Parts: sequence; structure tokens; C-alpha cells
Amino acid sequence: MPVVPLPQRLPLPRLLPFALLLPLATACGGGAAGAQDSRTVTVTVGYQSKTINTVTAGTLLRSLGYFEEELAARGKKDGLTYKVKWQDYATGAPITAQMTAGKIDIGSMGDFPLLINAARGRQLGQPTRLVSVTGYNLRGGLNTVVTAPGSPLRSLADLRGKKVSTSVGSAADGTLVRALKQAGIDPERGIEKLNQQPSVGASALAGGSIDALSQFVAWPGQLAYQGKAKALYDGADLNLPTFHGVTVREKFAKERAGVLDDFLKAQRRATDYLRNRPVAAAETVAKETGLPAEVVYLYNGAHGISTFDPALRPELIAALKKDVPILKAAKLVGDVDVDSFIDPAPLRRAARTASYPKAGAAKAELWLKGRATTRTFDSPKELLKAAKDAEVRATYVPDALTGTLWFANRAVWVADGSDLRAFVTPAHAKTYIERHAGARVVSYADAVRRAS
Repeated sequence: MPVVPLPQRLPLPRLLPFALLLPLATACGGGAAGAQDSRTVTVTVGYQSKTINTVTAGTLLRSLGYFEEELAARGKKDGLTYKVKWQDYATGAPITAQMTAGKIDIGSMGDFPLLINAARGRQLGQPTRLVSVTGYNLRGGLNTVVTAPGSPLRSLADLRGKKVSTSVGSAADGTLVRALKQAGIDPERGIEKLNQQPSVGASALAGGSIDALSQFVAWPGQLAYQGKAKALYDGADLNLPTFHGVTVREKFAKERAGVLDDFLKAQRRATDYLRNRPVAAAETVAKETGLPAEVVYLYNGAHGISTFDPALRPELIAALKKDVPILKAAKLVGDVDVDSFIDPAPLRRAARTASYPKAGAAKAELWLKGRATTRTFDSPKELLKAAKDAEVRATYVPDALTGTLWFANRAVWVADGSDLRAFVTPAHAKTYIERHAGARVVSYADAVRRAS
């Protein structure tokens, strides 16, 4: 989508993407000010149902009804009636547009959109605050560049001069920009970048009108699962945290501090549910979104790519500050005061327990048909052996270099003597082979045969 100038009545120092300028009438959020009467308070929550790294503040939370339960308990104490209006969007940009119009109170989005949310809110006199995290990956593995299954491209360096679709202003675009720079490619002139919604880019990849697609969770995994794409670049190669979080209108947070606390309590409960019952959570999110449960589990499972924890970890905040120059260079924001954007007080009030431990090393995982739990294995070889004659629903293996979980039947396999290693991308397999004499790429079928 093109970048267009803002109307003259908005004295902004920077241009913002067209997606942020969607007509404000597209959502009917009422916010706290939209109460039906003096005894009714309507809270409007913006979320992205298919951005499954936000489910504990969106899709899963909504389906569990925890926020409504917390508000009902509050209503019994103060005599008010609380109603929740959920607004679903494909990206964070329209959520920001609605928040700056005072029509959405609480929203969830990725790290790059959060910075735009902060900048846009300040510019338009509707400041917002980051109050919690939904899911994160400390290496950046939530964003992936994929190509068509039959593409001859084998590494990021092969993208020079090619057409690449991404969503400008998203974390996926940030990953692409950083990765191209590391590969010695000018992200503006070295490729032909198309600014597209994820679904449009996915269609373009399937139609052959682009060479690669850089997107965020869950698009890469979904396309790979469906056999419509293969991974070219694993965002974890950047070794820089990426996350999604919850932002709230500052005015709402002051006027309805207790309601915000209830939301964060509900988010904590949804996080506990997801971590204790990952298969059930994946099934629920799949039912609500239409995404395959196997794809949801790839990201949100027990050893999934994403780790869920509401805590505003210092590593994540430090990474957020490193994102600002990327957005400034793209003329999407000016200076952003990250420290003033973050407000840890509501989370401290709402969730007094310590944060969850960081995720350990991912393990190979087997999901059998008809089972509500999965099995884990210490090695990919053991997984393949156990899965050979079983009724398998999905198999997952961690990348031997980055730890990023991937579908076993979509991974690149390497035989190293009697050992088997799995990788998300051909470039990772090549790196391993260069370091291990005698190692070589084998097909998935050959890997299964060797494992038995």
C-alpha cells in the first residue's frame, strides 16, 4: 500500500503508512466514554485473532471469558455493569487508529507496531502505555522469510534484485531490513519491496508474482504446513528479541485503573491456561480462528517458538529501543521515548507473583491423533523412530543452530554419521555441513528410514 501524506490538520513531523489512516468509522468501539448509561461501562478491546502470539490478550482470553468474569466480580462490588466489546483486526495499525480516536481502550500488537502506537498516540493527544507482554522469542524466531516450495533461492543473499512482500512497519519488515543489511544488501535499493497485508502477500507468493514473503507469526508456519512455502531465513539468526504486548490509552488507564487491573489479571489466567494445557489452548485458538491447530501449536505449544509471560522483561525493553532507529529510517516515526511509554505499575498491581521462568531449550515433540497431550524426545532421531508407524497428527523438531521449532516433515535434514540433525532453512544446513566433515543433506523420507 502506498504511503500518503496526512491531512493538514494533523501537524505530524513524519509520514505514516496508509494502513494507519484507515477511516475511523471502520470500528464501532465505544470505550469507557461510550457507556450506554451512567451504570454501564463498555470496555473495547482491539486484538488480532490470527496473530497467535497475542492470544492471551485476545483470541484465547476472549474464548475463556476470563476478562468478563473479572469484570462481573467488580460489578458486584461497585454496582456497575461492565460490558466487553472485542474488535478483531489483521494487523496492529487499525487498532492504533482506533485507539487514537478514543474508540479502543486496550489493544495488543507486535513490537514495531507498538512503537508506532506510542508515537501516534503522542502526536494526536491520545498517549498510550505499554503495560504487559503476551508472547516473545528471545532470538527473534517469530518472524520468517519464506519462498515458494519450488524456488531456487537458498539463502538471503539470493534475494538481491528480487520481489519481496512484507508489511511495512511490522516486526516482519524490521526482521527483513536487519537481515538484508547483515547480508550486505541495501533494504531499500537491493530488493523490490512490496508493502502488502499478510494475506495479500501469501496470495502473491502462491501466484508467483513475488519471490519471497517476510511475515510474522503465524503466516510462515501456516504456509509451510500447507506445503505452500518453505523457509528461507529464520528470524532467530538475528539473535535479537521480538515480542507482542498490550497497550492501553493513558486516559482510560487513569479513569478505569481497576478495569485495566482486571484485564491483566485475566491475561495472567489465560497465560496459565495456555502453559498448563497447551494442546487444549491450541485447539481452542484453532476453532476460533480457522487456523490449523498444528500451526497454532508450532508457536504456542509446550516447546513452541513463542514463550508466553506478561512480564516486561528488560531484554525485551532493550530490544524495543533498538527497533526505534529502524522505524525512524523508514520515516514511520520520529523519536520515541520508550521509557516513558512503558508503565509496569498496572502489572505489578494485578499480578503480584513473579514472572514465569524463561523457556528452556526446545525439544522434539510428537502429537498423536486423538491425544490431548504430546510426547517429547531428546533427539530428532528418537522422534522419527517413534513416529514411523504411529497415527501422527504433527511432529516438531528444533533447529540445531537456533533452536527454532519447525515441522519435521518441512525441515531440512542432515545426516552426520549415525546422527540426524534438523534445520529450518537450507542456509542453516549448509553452515552445519561446512563445520562437520562427512555430513550431508538427506530427504525427510531418508531421515525417517535412517532413524528406524
